Amino acid sequence: MKKLSPYALGATLYMPATRMDILDVVFRKKLPELRSMVVCLEDAVADIDVDTAICNLYRLLCAIEQRGGRSEDGPMLFVRPRDTQMAAALSDWPLMAHVDGFVVPKLSLSNLRAWESAVANPQIVLMPTLETREVFNPGSMVELGEALHEALFPRIIALRIGGNDLLGCLGLRRNRATTLYDTPMGYVIPMLAGVMGSLGFALTAPVFEQLATPHLLLEELQLDIAHGMVGKTAIHPSQISAIQDSFRVSLEDLNCAKLMLTHISPAVFKHNDAMCETATHFKWATHILERAKWHGIRHTETGHADTLIRLAEAGR
Repeated sequence: MKKLSPYALGATLYMPATRMDILDVVFRKKLPELRSMVVCLEDAVADIDVDTAICNLYRLLCAIEQRGGRSEDGPMLFVRPRDTQMAAALSDWPLMAHVDGFVVPKLSLSNLRAWESAVANPQIVLMPTLETREVFNPGSMVELGEALHEALFPRIIALRIGGNDLLGCLGLRRNRATTLYDTPMGYVIPMLAGVMGSLGFALTAPVFEQLATPHLLLEELQLDIAHGMVGKTAIHPSQISAIQDSFRVSLEDLNCAKLMLTHISPAVFKHNDAMCETATHFKWATHILERAKWHGIRHTETGHADTLIRLAEAGR
């Protein structure tokens, strides 16, 4: 089974399976900065276009096969099937070896077993989406999280929070003047971060669909990161850089994390006017190093605006 880091996702761009330029994105002829992508057969495809979309996906995978497979430096590739029946059929395609995994739509406790059967191929990594009305109930999320952990935990790279669908359950749409955290999602995201995060699941943040207010996207990203999100869905290519730049770590946090993870780290120590507890902050420190590995250090704090400093370089 593939071992993928949730921090490698970065900005995850959804592309309807009906698009004809997906192969160019897979091989970085388009959007070379993209880290992960989803070929969608669900909400992004109209009912009348499903057969066309499936055929287009098949042609895409055939083209990848003819090129000898995907390149190692290309974006992670996921497919979002429409339902369990479609997922089971796609799982049987030998060409699915060229796909990293499935995005599972509208996962709930009531359909978990059906999805478990449909995606039985252990080589397929999963990214389930929490986007049904049960998500508003903490008790239901505890129950789902425990069942999901028992059934599929090793195969799950991250859980997606479907912000628009969740607002739709309430008959709401994002206010273009505020972040999601000023809506009922300001309750849902922290709750999921606590319930699912405490079970060891990584979570990715909902899409920001208001393209005219990029300053609000940056504000929302800071709140996403403060709540432990590991990535964010992109609705448009123009958001990719903003999302991935936001996940860079500060040099201060990187140095603090390194100090905590050394074998000579004291149990409690002071660093940059803050008290650090190695045992308490150990998991935070490992996450900081993993973020730095995939996203680097913030340029404004390193003084190297022309190059992305990776963790390996920073440790020299």
